Amino acid sequence: QVQLVESGGGLVQAGGSLRLSCAASGSIFGINAMGWYRQAPGKQREVVATVTSGGITNYANSVKGRFTISRDNAKNTVYLQMNSLKPEDTGVYYCVFVMIIPAGSTDWGQGTQVTVSS
Repeated sequence: QVQLVESGGGLVQAGGSLRLSCAASGSIFGINAMGWYRQAPGKQREVVATVTSGGITNYANSVKGRFTISRDNAKNTVYLQMNSLKPEDTGVYYCVFVMIIPAGSTDWGQGTQVTVSS
């Protein structure tokens, strides 16, 4: 099992920037992926961006060109740099860890609130 601790959320005006961090600890090995999901009020949780332990990234279309995910494997930490924020980016952002090879569990962070005012 992996424990995830997120930080960096907050309130920002539209057009501003925020950087989220997520530090992982526990059983981290093999091929895995870390990333971010978000959930807006009244909506389903959706993927924002992911990065594998090998550095392969994937982004939701809605954040391409504005958000950048990166990962420091030595620190078991994933970052999400969010630029040009929009009110529709508002939500609770959750860090996720997925064990791919060997196949294992998915672990979630507690979530951090991001609010973008217009």
